[in-house]
Amino acid sequence: MERDTVVKEVVEALKIFSRDIRTQIDEMGSQLRAEIQDTANQLRAEIQETANQLRAEMQETANQLRAEMQQFRAEVNERFDRLEQKFAGLRVELTETQETVHFLASKTIQHEKKLHHLAKQLESIR
Repeated sequence: MERDTVVKEVVEALKIFSRDIRTQIDEMGSQLRAEIQDTANQLRAEIQETANQLRAEMQETANQLRAEMQQFRAEVNERFDRLEQKFAGLRVELTETQETVHFLASKTIQHEKKLHHLAKQLESIR
């Protein structure tokens, strides 16, 4: 009987030990799940923060590009305006030069006619 008693005590001790181990494993599993959940939450928060920072930086870059493009457009428009003014001035000068050339050409023709007429008069006098 002693043997049966010892075996029963050993079996009872093993059951108690087994329950303790299961309890510890369950506690460790719960702790591990909680740590995994905390880590996942931290990662989500960090990812969200990084995404927000990237959005803010992209928006700032887009705003800077818009400002630079507006400045570039203003400079290009100013340069085109100056070119248009120069061309307008050149057109006026060209028109005036053409008028002067026409005037001089007509005067030259008049003088040639007078010279030709005077030459004929000289010939008739001789």
